[in-house]
Amino acid sequence: MVKVVIVGGGWAGCTAAFVASKLGAEVTLIEKSDTLLGCGLAAGITENNGRYTATKELEYLGCGELLDTINNATVHESVDLPGHHHTKLYDPVKVEPQIRKILKNMGVNLYFRCRADDVVVENKKINEVILSNEMSIDGDVFVDATGSAGPMGNCLKYGNGCSICVLRCPSFGPRVSISGRAGINELASRRNKDEGFGAFSGACTLIKETLDEELKSQLEENGFLIIPDPNNWTEINYLDIKACQQYASPIFKKNIILLDTGTYAKLMKPFYPLEELRKLDGFENVMYAHPQRSDSNSIRFLSRAPRNNALKVKGIKNLFCVGEKSGFFVGCVEAMATGFIAGYNSVNYSKKKKLLKLPSLLSVGDIILYENERVKTGDLKNKYTFSGGLYFQRMKNKGLYMLNDDDIKNKVKKVLKDECESCKSEMVE
Repeated sequence: MVKVVIVGGGWAGCTAAFVASKLGAEVTLIEKSDTLLGCGLAAGITENNGRYTATKELEYLGCGELLDTINNATVHESVDLPGHHHTKLYDPVKVEPQIRKILKNMGVNLYFRCRADDVVVENKKINEVILSNEMSIDGDVFVDATGSAGPMGNCLKYGNGCSICVLRCPSFGPRVSISGRAGINELASRRNKDEGFGAFSGACTLIKETLDEELKSQLEENGFLIIPDPNNWTEINYLDIKACQQYASPIFKKNIILLDTGTYAKLMKPFYPLEELRKLDGFENVMYAHPQRSDSNSIRFLSRAPRNNALKVKGIKNLFCVGEKSGFFVGCVEAMATGFIAGYNSVNYSKKKKLLKLPSLLSVGDIILYENERVKTGDLKNKYTFSGGLYFQRMKNKGLYMLNDDDIKNKVKKVLKDECESCKSEMVE
């Protein structure tokens, strides 16, 4: 049986594990913390703009069971936010246990509180990963899903210091790049006007019960609130520093925008000092979700591996990459797209089959091709998401943005027939 070892349990790593297991591999998933989903634990917004199309593509490619976990945790549907249509708001806190159960039931070997510290490489091939407890795990093929956020030193160097975010580096140790440990030189994204490396995570989390009761009721009724921001903090150039460029329009800069994601309220700014936030009506007693700092956030996009469009890392024979490790991608659906391809190809590689490169006919393939093209031209500034910015405009220009489910399904069927016949029989019921 093919042995696939995935390091990193975010959305991308979990999707890769799901796909590889569904294709018959023995899968081991190593996660340094005690929970899955990584940065996805601070998510809660999906299907906005082109993410609807991409979500349906992934569903018809065979990832419907994973996507159902989000449907089961939905708080609001068909919400129209500024610049974002048919948005679904969900509670990520309720998604993680479902994902864990799915992977366990599939027989995926889950290792929690285990940080992969090093790799053993021979003839440009990884033989095993070495964990922080000195245990080693061997495999036929490996997937680097370690992400690109932090660790603490980078958040201090390129940000405002450790924000004690959902990655919890102080508790579980720093992110360790498998590609980097294998000797691969990685890329870091740049900010506008050469102002530094990486980008701030674009939102932060409030305890909903600490909002004024009337404000909380309005938020839960409408799904979101837009509140004029009278503070001088609107002078911060959020447009340049935040990862989520799709939420960097002037209306997000000049207003406090809250989203109801169930357990918490999502504040759509990278950070907002507590003493300033409490000056607003209805926020007098507000608290951030513990233990998050109010004046900082994690720094991301510091560690992109060189790769081809099959998501194979260049320079190592049996290593694939997913999520932010594979590109300057923003969002959980984007992460799942990379996880699908790398999970599929990890099995194909081990079986000496042709590697899958999803075509530009599908948005989940096109975004991977396009990001790679842009990086090769030296563009290290832009971020890529189905929901806005440069890539969503490309989706619209190319006719990839579709809302008719039957049309999307027929297009996926064509790809399954033309590009990955084995995927048709093994992934899609």
